[in-house]
Amino acid sequence: IGEKNMTQIPQLELKNEVLLRIQKNFPLAKKPFLNIANELHTTEDRVLEILNEAKRDGIIRQTSAIFDTKKLGYKSSLVAFEIEEKDIHNAVKILNSHPGISHNYERNHSFNIWFTIAVAPNSNLGLEKSIEILAKKTNAKNYIILPTLKLFKISVKLDTTNKEEKQEKLIQKSFTNLDLSESHYKFIKLLQQDIEFKSEPFKFIVDELNISYDELFTTIQEFINSGVMRRFASILNHRKAGFSANAMVVWDIDEKKSQDIGEIAASFSAVSHCYLRPQYPNWKYNLFTMIHGKTEDDTQKTIEDIANKIEYRDKMALYSSKEFKKVRIIYFSDEFENWEKENNN
Repeated sequence: IGEKNMTQIPQLELKNEVLLRIQKNFPLAKKPFLNIANELHTTEDRVLEILNEAKRDGIIRQTSAIFDTKKLGYKSSLVAFEIEEKDIHNAVKILNSHPGISHNYERNHSFNIWFTIAVAPNSNLGLEKSIEILAKKTNAKNYIILPTLKLFKISVKLDTTNKEEKQEKLIQKSFTNLDLSESHYKFIKLLQQDIEFKSEPFKFIVDELNISYDELFTTIQEFINSGVMRRFASILNHRKAGFSANAMVVWDIDEKKSQDIGEIAASFSAVSHCYLRPQYPNWKYNLFTMIHGKTEDDTQKTIEDIANKIEYRDKMALYSSKEFKKVRIIYFSDEFENWEKENNN
């Protein structure tokens, strides 16, 4: 943006710049929105006005810490169910009642219900048994469990400005060790909460724990350095933010070449998630890329660009026709144990 005075440019352009920053580089500071305002040469009040309006309009889903499920001791997987059309409504109610199911979509395939599920470290049932129970309760005709074998990228940052590079260099991170203590769990519970858009959004944590801002941000940095926390960021509602053509594109690739292929696919900025997952006799695709576009043409262009740069045997784009659930898991809540007590027959 350079030295351009943002108070003189159209409101829409300023809004898009603010929305990009809260997804990408959320300032970990006492007054984060003042930091953003200074960067954009505008006022804190104007930034807060933009954000609160976007929250009211449903463009911003949630603004909180994004933790690494595995590093918190949870086991998780992507799962696909084959559900008859007449059973979908009831199946969705059953699936959405599980506290570890954060995403649940209908997609254009015989495996038509796709969800992510996590179970707590102290789970008595475990992941596979929990999925088995859900399959029986929903009358699933068939299902496949697709855990992560390799993670190449997980970073949802929608380019609201249309100024980001189409490909980006992936940074390989090395993490420090961190043994979580009771004190850390108190931080995690509070950092999961959706913050308010006001001058000091972290004040409720500082007050609750009776600590200084320096102590708070030092602990957050420890979480990030250890990989326990991926980042602090806002997550946007894709469709309301103008990204209505979102496809899970799956590829059949040579697993022996998966590292190089996965890194190339993940380098595209329109790709928010990129994983290697298992193959089955009834499911041959093992590279999963989540691609976001404002139109199907945008998404198709990214698919073609990736296809021109990687080696693959086959591919398929699965568009989501319905979104049934999209939330962040509330870690270390009693709901996991309660669900297991109710469903462990």
